[in-house]
Amino acid sequence: MQEDRRLAVLRAIVEDYVATEEPVGSKALVERHGLGVSPATVRNDMAVLEEEGYIAQPHTSAGRVPTDKGYRLFVDRLTTVKPLSVAERKAISTFLDGAVDLDDVVQRSVRLLSQLTRQVAIVQYPTLARSTVRHVELVALTPARVLVVLILSTGRVEQRVVDLPGDLDDDALAALRSQLLRLAVGEPIADAVTALRAVLPDVPSDAPSDQAPADPASTVVAAIVEAIEDQRSDARIAVSGAANLARYGDSFDSAVRPLLEALEEHVVLLKLLGEASTGGAVTVRIGTEGPYAQLASTSVVSTGYGPATDSLATLGIVGPTRMDYPGTIAAVRAVARYVSRILDEA
Repeated sequence: MQEDRRLAVLRAIVEDYVATEEPVGSKALVERHGLGVSPATVRNDMAVLEEEGYIAQPHTSAGRVPTDKGYRLFVDRLTTVKPLSVAERKAISTFLDGAVDLDDVVQRSVRLLSQLTRQVAIVQYPTLARSTVRHVELVALTPARVLVVLILSTGRVEQRVVDLPGDLDDDALAALRSQLLRLAVGEPIADAVTALRAVLPDVPSDAPSDQAPADPASTVVAAIVEAIEDQRSDARIAVSGAANLARYGDSFDSAVRPLLEALEEHVVLLKLLGEASTGGAVTVRIGTEGPYAQLASTSVVSTGYGPATDSLATLGIVGPTRMDYPGTIAAVRAVARYVSRILDEA
């Protein structure tokens, strides 16, 4: 009974402090939350919570504020995540369904997430290393020119017009297409490249690196390999909502500057997001749980996204430890699910 009541007191302190940014007193808790006990009992519970490190008194005669430990217990004991309203769910669906390609999906997602949470949103582009080949299509434009279309599980579509060293008739094109589908579709990128390279003719070691194969079929295969390898690059991210930091003013001053500096370093932001989680799990790292001491006043809420059960990349938000965790978790989870559905249907 006492443990449940103290957890209710802690929950009330977190909710009030997030809403008001003011230290919370026992009398206010009783009045606002109907705890069913006297202010004296609440004061005793607060004293125990403070002794155990869940809350702290910033100033003499002031109320209490949650500590990182208190936020952690609050998040761990969340029984429900604040549901998104019908309007919010419809807005997410409408906004994201209008995306035309992967870049547009990422840019729309990061803007939407920052608007929903009023925090700094970060979306990692799906990384090539985690993706597979979804489809390869060959379209004859002329007997000596072919349009190659490569579709990855990340949703990225790459198109190349390939000029052939000779004609490729319809039967040969169909046979080549079947071979490509058999070798590459469903395979991780690295394995697909290896399999495709195996069917290319050997090129002398002293030949120029850009020397093209002599026959039409090999020219097409080489173009597909090149299309895949051209996408190999460092992990990319999109960021939105830096202006949201202004609303925290002096209360967040100790973290605003290092966080603004971190927004310039994509490697730092990727480490903040952490590895992509699977199964729709949302990761919450609070204050000093994060990888950077200078960002100890911030929390990160993140999750993986990708088609089906694959997590190809991570998205999330970073903001002050004093945040609406239930609402933020719900928004991050919802946006990730919508993006995953879009990639699954691509």
